[in-house]
Amino acid sequence: MQEFIVVYVTAGSPAEGDRLARALVEERLAACVNRIGPVRSVYRWQGKVEQSEEELLIIKTRNSQFAALEKRIHELHSYTVPEIIALPIIEGSDGYLRWLGEQVSGGAA
Repeated sequence: MQEFIVVYVTAGSPAEGDRLARALVEERLAACVNRIGPVRSVYRWQGKVEQSEEELLIIKTRNSQFAALEKRIHELHSYTVPEIIALPIIEGSDGYLRWLGEQVSGGAA
């Protein structure tokens, strides 16, 4: 199991993206959240093809924090079913990964 992960989450607006990003970093569930937007999403929801403008959050954290991070996103997010997808960080610079580990709850890297 990889120690660190990147989690993708889409938010319905820049304000929601800001609120989520700040809460996750302040609560030490994430070391860093990059906000990219606007992104245009096309998806099927309740039997219809929908299109919306969203903000993409790229969240860096520890794999061991995923459950707490997911729970907090569900508590704060406006969507019934928010996108929460985790990908392993296979490699990274030693300095960055050390910093990431120091910023997230769960101890040093």
